[in-house]
Amino acid sequence: MAEIKIEHVTKKFGDFVAVDDVSLTIEDQEFMVLLGPSGCGKTTLLRAIAGLGMADTGRISIGGRDVTYLPPRERKISMVFQSYAIFPHMKVYDNIAFGLKMNNVPKPEVDRRVRQAAELLHIEGMLDRFPSKMSGGQRQRVAVARAIAMQSAVLLMDEPLSNLDALLRLEMRAELKRLLAEIKATTIYVTHDQIEALSMGDRIAVMREGAIQQCDHPTVVYDLPASDFVGGFIGNPPMNFMDAQVQRHDGVVQVAISGFTLEPHATMQPLLKPYDGKPIVVGIRAENMETLGEPADDALKVRVLVVEPLGSQNLLTVKIGNNTVKVATHPTFQVEPDQDVWLRFPADKIRWIDRDSGKVLYP
Repeated sequence: MAEIKIEHVTKKFGDFVAVDDVSLTIEDQEFMVLLGPSGCGKTTLLRAIAGLGMADTGRISIGGRDVTYLPPRERKISMVFQSYAIFPHMKVYDNIAFGLKMNNVPKPEVDRRVRQAAELLHIEGMLDRFPSKMSGGQRQRVAVARAIAMQSAVLLMDEPLSNLDALLRLEMRAELKRLLAEIKATTIYVTHDQIEALSMGDRIAVMREGAIQQCDHPTVVYDLPASDFVGGFIGNPPMNFMDAQVQRHDGVVQVAISGFTLEPHATMQPLLKPYDGKPIVVGIRAENMETLGEPADDALKVRVLVVEPLGSQNLLTVKIGNNTVKVATHPTFQVEPDQDVWLRFPADKIRWIDRDSGKVLYP
């Protein structure tokens, strides 16, 4: 078993709190993604788990063993770095074998593991090459092969694909997901790329300013964000946010947005009653609005500012009140800039957000 438990871990650099009282459990063989913008603390937390930067307070255990103050070599982990960190003077075979030799693994076992790892990463024909004769993607495969050859129960990965071009990243994402499912290691993967997080992780922990904002399955984090930060960080384009006003009419809570009235789903009525007469923020994703070419009583009229044909969809930019909003339409929906369209807002797709706290309200 290689369950990882992080309990109230804090890490400071002077007065700056890089990791702020974080608690998180990664289940055995789970693929956990730490996601967030630069400086949010995700790499600092990963380094604390690895033993490369000791936590100031808190406890970290791996497989039920307290490793908080153990050096990296005693934590029984493998790590893949953003910068590859492979030795330029060694051939691929020796790079993959390096950790095994340092741990005095018998030579026949070293050879078996090196060749097995190389085959898994499809670099078995490159074992006699030097890194300088390889592409960036091939060198990253060497770094991953070296890590999995150690057969550690825990694999830590710090933005391993960020130095690759877009097409190669797409290929490596799918390959890494297949590989990690095959080797069944408990994996923590750090990235700032929300597409990587959504497509690869069993769960995503979204971080901001050293704290975890939300931790859940990718579909939940995408569709049911805990806050405006999570909704705005996850998704391309990010979730739209619009200023609105809560009002009651004949005992029913309604929300006015740019002169148009939305009626919240029945389950939201009790939660929105305390906001009567107060401002609130409406959140909705670009693909969740229905776009019409003709007027309708239940649709808001807007003027199209920009049309971006993206192949699989058209992305419209419109103005609603003081807010710029992105709307995804089918590529066959024909519209031009300065043309009017009408938007429907499905009640079950709207997210109601407290303007002061940024918290999304859920029943």
